[in-house]
Amino acid sequence: MDRDGLTSKLKSDAAQLGFQLCGICPAVSPTGTANFDEWLAAGYAGQMHYLSERRQAYNHPRHLLEGVRSMVMLAMPYLTEAPREAASGTGRVSRYAWGELDYHDVIRERLHRLADSFRELAPEATTRGVVDTAPLLEREFAQLAGLGWIGKNTLLLSKEAGSYFFLAALLTDQELVYDAPHATDHCGTCTACLDACPTDAFAQPYVLDATRCISYLTIELQDVIPDELRPRMGSWLFGCDICQDVCPWNSEAPTSSEPTFFPQDSLNPIELAALFDLDEPAFRQRFRQTPLWRSHRRGLLRNAAIVLGNQRDANAIAALCKGLNDDEPLVRGAAAWALGELTSDAARELLTEKQITESDAQVQHEIATALKRPLSS
Repeated sequence: MDRDGLTSKLKSDAAQLGFQLCGICPAVSPTGTANFDEWLAAGYAGQMHYLSERRQAYNHPRHLLEGVRSMVMLAMPYLTEAPREAASGTGRVSRYAWGELDYHDVIRERLHRLADSFRELAPEATTRGVVDTAPLLEREFAQLAGLGWIGKNTLLLSKEAGSYFFLAALLTDQELVYDAPHATDHCGTCTACLDACPTDAFAQPYVLDATRCISYLTIELQDVIPDELRPRMGSWLFGCDICQDVCPWNSEAPTSSEPTFFPQDSLNPIELAALFDLDEPAFRQRFRQTPLWRSHRRGLLRNAAIVLGNQRDANAIAALCKGLNDDEPLVRGAAAWALGELTSDAARELLTEKQITESDAQVQHEIATALKRPLSS
């Protein structure tokens, strides 16, 4: 089969596998590595040390597949129903994590099927599929493949698909027919995403300070969440969709027909108190196959305590008491802060009792600070 036929069949197969967008570009050195270096040097990556540790691999896709010539860039939508209101005692989960399975597993399986069908037509082909975990500037390659442009919120935007989609790539050593790069930025004068961010995470348009991003704080950060950012997290337990929700290009974004992305009732939103009843084995059983596993138990319970503190619901005291006595200092410290936010006699009593036995210095600091807050009238 010639290049035209092979390319056409590849795109047809990709569409049948659920990839709404498919574009192809040559495997070249991305032009954005200088900006990437500046971003890393500014400290905007925070604790995502894996980015700098693999920095050299971003210079060319050959570090992912020797002899690579073509990049098949793919997008699979995950938008489903509207989020339900996060009433007191519940926390919001980013839309992409509502499904019953981790999207990485779903998309990898589709990439394997796409690669298998491709090799049936080109038996000599070498391929590799990747889903946002490999050292690849996938948004830049997606733009080069004509899928869209990188918006002011640093996400890839498409006129047809908005931004609620997962990006993936199939690398191959075969030369294919390449699409024209997307050359136009359609953000214009709009600053909706920048204005709506509650933590002011955008250092400037097109530049995200991840250390202030709610998604980073609730997923990637392994330590204590900075004091000033805790109230700004609102009810977000895992991830954040605000900069996408307000984007005009998402007003008519297509919905997904992929069943594994349909929301579980228990995640849209999620009951917070029940999380404090989960020990490590129970947490593993519930979340091991989902994106929420990435936060680990200690991180998710830390987030849950922060959300309960932001909601200031007296009914949260029992759950926060469990958190205050958790084995993990990270959870105990967050629970202490949250109890301080309740500013009630009952919360103060729990903090005073715990102050006597607490051995961790950071938790002691959280308790002492919480006890200084005035009682509510």
